[in-house]
Amino acid sequence: MDEIKISEVKADEKTSGLQFFESRVQAGFPSPAQGEYADSIDLNRALITNPAATFCARVIGNSMVDAGINEGDLLIIDRSLTPQDGNIAVCFIDGDFTVKRLTVRDDGIYLTPANAKFPELRVEEESNFVVWGVVSHIIKKV
Repeated sequence: MDEIKISEVKADEKTSGLQFFESRVQAGFPSPAQGEYADSIDLNRALITNPAATFCARVIGNSMVDAGINEGDLLIIDRSLTPQDGNIAVCFIDGDFTVKRLTVRDDGIYLTPANAKFPELRVEEESNFVVWGVVSHIIKKV
């Protein structure tokens, strides 16, 4: 089972923002840049809705690669969000943390990987299981 390491996000009012290019960047045919730089963007404010309930985790493993989550990616996890069928979530099951898609069926809850090399895991009634938080953003290094 893939592992993740969890660390708390510390939002700080003194955090300096990054320079922010106001125009959107096209991923299709190239076009001349028409926007201007705004002052800055604070990624804490842009990505985190509820700082008191938000944590970061670095991904270890490759069970979610087909969902665009790769080893080394940083997940932003919001514990205040209500988990729903189809969410990608960080779950605690039988002593381990894992990141998987929640799948709710008539016969139970499943943790579904996004990699055909990994099996789907049915959450048994006797399992020590908690949806620890819902993944709200993925930060990647290019």
